[in-house]
Amino acid sequence: MGASDEPRRVHFQSPEYLVERLDAIADLFDKDRTDLLVEAIREYLEETAESETFQELVATKYYDDQLEFETVKQLVGAETAQRLRLLKADLEGDPLDLAAPEDADVYGGDVTTAGEDGHQESR
Repeated sequence: MGASDEPRRVHFQSPEYLVERLDAIADLFDKDRTDLLVEAIREYLEETAESETFQELVATKYYDDQLEFETVKQLVGAETAQRLRLLKADLEGDPLDLAAPEDADVYGGDVTTAGEDGHQESR
Protein backbone atom coordinates (compact mmCIF):
# COMPACT_ATOMS: atom_id res chain seq x y z
CA MET A 1 0.00 0.00 0.00
CA GLY A 2 1.54 3.29 -1.17
CA ALA A 3 1.45 6.55 0.74
CA SER A 4 -1.49 7.77 -1.36
CA ASP A 5 -3.44 4.60 -0.45
CA GLU A 6 -3.16 5.20 3.27
CA PRO A 7 -6.55 5.73 4.91
CA ARG A 8 -7.37 9.31 5.79
CA ARG A 9 -10.08 10.35 8.19
CA VAL A 10 -12.65 12.62 6.57
CA HIS A 11 -15.53 14.27 8.39
CA PHE A 12 -18.59 15.61 6.62
CA GLN A 13 -22.22 16.25 7.27
CA SER A 14 -25.00 14.49 5.41
CA PRO A 15 -28.77 14.57 5.54
CA GLU A 16 -29.95 12.07 8.12
CA TYR A 17 -32.11 10.12 5.66
CA LEU A 18 -29.03 9.37 3.52
CA VAL A 19 -27.08 8.06 6.50
CA GLU A 20 -30.04 5.90 7.55
CA ARG A 21 -30.38 4.52 4.03
CA LEU A 22 -26.63 3.89 3.84
CA ASP A 23 -26.71 2.07 7.16
CA ALA A 24 -29.63 -0.08 5.99
CA ILE A 25 -27.73 -1.06 2.84
CA ALA A 26 -24.58 -1.74 4.86
CA ASP A 27 -26.57 -4.03 7.18
CA LEU A 28 -28.15 -5.79 4.21
CA PHE A 29 -24.76 -6.58 2.67
CA ASP A 30 -23.08 -7.10 6.06
CA LYS A 31 -20.58 -4.36 5.23
CA ASP A 32 -19.22 -1.34 7.02
CA ARG A 33 -20.66 2.11 6.23
CA THR A 34 -17.18 3.39 5.41
CA ASP A 35 -16.57 0.61 2.89
CA LEU A 36 -19.78 1.51 1.07
CA LEU A 37 -18.91 5.21 1.05
CA VAL A 38 -15.41 4.57 -0.30
CA GLU A 39 -16.82 2.27 -2.99
CA ALA A 40 -19.44 4.86 -4.00
CA ILE A 41 -16.86 7.66 -4.13
CA ARG A 42 -14.47 5.51 -6.19
CA GLU A 43 -17.21 4.66 -8.72
CA TYR A 44 -18.31 8.29 -8.96
CA LEU A 45 -14.76 9.48 -9.55
CA GLU A 46 -14.14 6.85 -12.24
CA GLU A 47 -17.38 7.73 -14.06
CA THR A 48 -16.62 11.45 -13.82
CA ALA A 49 -13.05 11.02 -15.08
CA GLU A 50 -14.34 9.11 -18.13
CA SER A 51 -16.89 11.81 -18.99
CA GLU A 52 -16.08 13.69 -22.20
CA THR A 53 -17.41 16.92 -20.72
CA PHE A 54 -15.18 16.54 -17.67
CA GLN A 55 -12.11 15.75 -19.77
CA GLU A 56 -12.78 18.80 -21.96
CA LEU A 57 -13.04 21.00 -18.87
CA VAL A 58 -9.77 19.63 -17.48
CA ALA A 59 -8.05 20.12 -20.86
CA THR A 60 -9.29 23.70 -21.18
CA LYS A 61 -8.14 24.62 -17.69
CA TYR A 62 -4.78 22.89 -18.24
CA TYR A 63 -4.21 24.67 -21.56
CA ASP A 64 -5.11 27.98 -19.86
CA ASP A 65 -2.54 27.24 -17.10
CA GLN A 66 -5.26 26.98 -14.44
CA LEU A 67 -4.29 23.38 -13.56
CA GLU A 68 -0.86 21.87 -12.93
CA PHE A 69 0.14 18.63 -14.69
CA GLU A 70 0.12 16.61 -11.45
CA THR A 71 -3.46 17.69 -10.75
CA VAL A 72 -4.47 16.76 -14.30
CA LYS A 73 -2.91 13.32 -13.73
CA GLN A 74 -5.03 12.84 -10.60
CA LEU A 75 -8.18 13.95 -12.38
CA VAL A 76 -7.98 12.03 -15.67
CA GLY A 77 -5.21 9.46 -15.23
CA ALA A 78 -1.60 9.33 -16.34
CA GLU A 79 -2.21 8.31 -19.97
CA THR A 80 -4.74 11.05 -20.74
CA ALA A 81 -2.66 13.61 -18.82
CA GLN A 82 0.41 12.73 -20.88
CA ARG A 83 -1.61 13.13 -24.10
CA LEU A 84 -2.79 16.56 -22.92
CA ARG A 85 0.79 17.53 -22.05
CA LEU A 86 1.98 16.62 -25.55
CA LEU A 87 -0.90 18.50 -27.18
CA LYS A 88 -0.24 21.55 -25.00
CA ALA A 89 3.44 21.53 -25.93
CA ASP A 90 2.46 21.26 -29.59
CA LEU A 91 0.00 24.16 -29.26
CA GLU A 92 2.60 26.31 -27.52
CA GLY A 93 5.24 25.57 -30.17
CA ASP A 94 6.02 27.94 -32.99
CA PRO A 95 3.94 27.30 -36.11
CA LEU A 96 5.79 25.99 -39.12
CA ASP A 97 6.76 28.86 -41.39
CA LEU A 98 5.77 27.35 -44.71
CA ALA A 99 5.03 29.41 -47.79
CA ALA A 100 1.96 28.59 -49.83
CA PRO A 101 2.80 26.57 -52.95
CA GLU A 102 3.00 28.79 -56.02
CA ASP A 103 2.91 26.09 -58.66
CA ALA A 104 -0.11 24.14 -57.44
CA ASP A 105 -3.80 24.70 -57.94
CA VAL A 106 -5.00 23.68 -54.47
CA TYR A 107 -8.64 23.84 -55.58
CA GLY A 108 -8.14 21.55 -58.56
CA GLY A 109 -10.21 23.55 -61.03
CA ASP A 110 -13.41 25.51 -60.50
CA VAL A 111 -13.79 27.50 -57.31
CA THR A 112 -17.21 27.96 -55.73
CA THR A 113 -17.69 30.97 -53.48
CA ALA A 114 -20.64 32.55 -51.74
CA GLY A 115 -21.86 35.74 -53.34
CA GLU A 116 -23.04 38.80 -51.46
CA ASP A 117 -26.62 37.48 -51.48
CA GLY A 118 -25.48 34.14 -49.97
CA HIS A 119 -25.94 32.14 -53.21
CA GLN A 120 -23.07 30.14 -54.63
CA GLU A 121 -21.13 31.51 -57.56
CA SER A 122 -18.62 29.59 -59.69
CA ARG A 123 -15.46 31.15 -61.01
